Amino acid sequence: MNDQTPDRYVTFLGLDCDAKADRMMEGLARLMATSDSRWVGYFELKLAEKQRMATDNLHFIGSQINSLRSFMEEIDDQDALDLLWNIEHNCC
Repeated sequence: MNDQTPDRYVTFLGLDCDAKADRMMEGLARLMATSDSRWVGYFELKLAEKQRMATDNLHFIGSQINSLRSFMEEIDDQDALDLLWNIEHNCC
């Protein structure tokens, strides 16, 4: 990168995207533990892939945004949907 090429990640400064992603993943784990939704099995597989690929939480959320939204809508968790919206629009 030369001195005139802007750092595309500078826009993430001050947004605390990693902490938001961590909160989303903690919430996902809690919701999965108490739900019998078909999404639970799907996320179990995707989380195992995440671990094998050693990707971070923000990458996982960005890759699974539509599935996460569908799950959160199905279980009617507005707080999780709000956090997901914030991550999608500010961090992904």
